[in-house]
Amino acid sequence: MPAVVLKFLGWLAQKFGVAALIVLVVLAVGGLWLFIQEERAHELSRAEKLVRAVAERDRLLAVQADVARRLETLRADIEKQRERAKQAAKVVATLRELESWWERWFGNRQQQSANAEQIERMEKTRKDALGLVDDFQRAVTKTVFEKDGVDLAVRRVNGEVALLEETRSKARHYVVAAWDRWKWWLGWALAGYFFGPTLWALALYFVAAPLMARGRSIRLGPEPAALPEVGESRVSIEARLQPGDILRIKEKFLQASDEGVAKHTRFVLDWRIPFTSLACGLVELVELRHGRADGEARVTLSNGADPHLEMAQITVPAGASLVLRPSFLAGVVQREGESLAIRRHWRIFRWQSWISGQFRFFEFVGPCRLYVAGSRGVRAEVLAEREGASAPARRTNQDATIGFTPNLDYRPVRAESFWHYYRGMNPLFDDLFAGRGLFVLQETATEGSAARAAGFWSTVWNGVLKVFGL
Repeated sequence: MPAVVLKFLGWLAQKFGVAALIVLVVLAVGGLWLFIQEERAHELSRAEKLVRAVAERDRLLAVQADVARRLETLRADIEKQRERAKQAAKVVATLRELESWWERWFGNRQQQSANAEQIERMEKTRKDALGLVDDFQRAVTKTVFEKDGVDLAVRRVNGEVALLEETRSKARHYVVAAWDRWKWWLGWALAGYFFGPTLWALALYFVAAPLMARGRSIRLGPEPAALPEVGESRVSIEARLQPGDILRIKEKFLQASDEGVAKHTRFVLDWRIPFTSLACGLVELVELRHGRADGEARVTLSNGADPHLEMAQITVPAGASLVLRPSFLAGVVQREGESLAIRRHWRIFRWQSWISGQFRFFEFVGPCRLYVAGSRGVRAEVLAEREGASAPARRTNQDATIGFTPNLDYRPVRAESFWHYYRGMNPLFDDLFAGRGLFVLQETATEGSAARAAGFWSTVWNGVLKVFGL
């Protein structure tokens, strides 16, 4: 009952958590949308006001320039009329100096009359000029007041323009500035994102892969005296232990065992390869011994955590061996007092090793029994002479290969279909095996939901394991 209640409470908490997350997302997205709309409306209104203010400023600046020109003209006219009045006053003064009693009694009457007329005209000219100066002075005063008003209006409009420019949307400003600065880099980045993988895949498949796959095949051993026997794969299989047999198995694959089977902890599968055992997870194994003198003991092996994995027994008799990737190995059975024979083959300077990314191979030498686990099942492909075929050869998905007999010629070849490689359904290279022997593979290259969830660091780790043949 408490378990049911806790499960219900957990389900209820999950529902409320998802509901709260949905509400937060909706509110956040809605608020962002409203903010963007308000910013857009504000920016449009600001832009319209700025256009009107700039137009008004331009008009006032034109009026200001016109007022300045008129004021300058009026001041020039005032100076001109003052100069005119000054000249007229000088002429009058000169003519009045010529008026003396001698000239009035004994002078030229006609000349005296002309001088009097000239004096009258100059006096009138002087008065007219002084009157114009007064008129111009009043016009100047009026124009100065008009200029002050225009200057005040210009300062007001300039302040409005400055304020509108200062209240420009910062979000839009930074977006536009970022776009102007990085638009070409962004364009190249987007082009690389959309078209780069396709171009890279085309170059690898049609240019690099054919050149890289032309090297010689790898052969790790001579023709064996016998071939390993691969049993039928199942979700769970039964390992039968005879007196003197020892089974070392990963704890997660041990499901059930007969009563009386002695169990111990084996920290490392083989102390000669401790780092390899650690990298492959072949540590903290369960060691089961058949303690009785007769009969057989049965142990059930299965992986309850991943329903996609199936197991199979590979019997390697004396005189036979199998090159196996230890990451697929779940357990091994050997006789008490006998050590597990593992040969290690390094192929660092072979071109094919650099193509496949695998530089070390592990050869398990019989007699022993190996228990392997593969996705959707494990099966063996036997290469034998067939009628009409001079040399038996067969290719398989590189990610599906579990192991092969060392006498086979092994080399990577380009995947047959570009589309499957491009879609990620097949690696760039397949494994090609030629000769008389067998190779073991899992039915599918996937390893279940846990492996599909692996990210970047899992990919890096798997690459490291592959380099060292694991």
